[in-house]
Amino acid sequence: QVQLVESGGGSMQAGGSLRLSCVASGDTFSTYCMGWTRQGPGKEHDAVAAIDSDGTTRYADSVKGRFTISKDNAKNTLYLQMNSLKPEDTAMYYCAADPWCKGRYNYWGQGTQVTVSS
Repeated sequence: QVQLVESGGGSMQAGGSLRLSCVASGDTFSTYCMGWTRQGPGKEHDAVAAIDSDGTTRYADSVKGRFTISKDNAKNTLYLQMNSLKPEDTAMYYCAADPWCKGRYNYWGQGTQVTVSS
């Protein structure tokens, strides 16, 4: 069982920045594939960014160049640096873990709300 606890959400004006954090349980965090997903009001639950155990990253087209995913294995922590925020980034953001890197997230955090006003 992997427990994930997100923090760092909040309200921000367009153009601002936020950094989300996700602390994971477990002794083998360095081997996990991790990601961030989001669900906005009335929208689908979409992938935002992912990072593999070797550090390879992938981003949704809508956030490329603005968001950066990173992982601190010493702290068992996943980050999402969000810059140049837009109102359409408003969503509940979830941290997700794929401990065996099988291409499917098995564990989810409780979510942290990000609200961007124009």
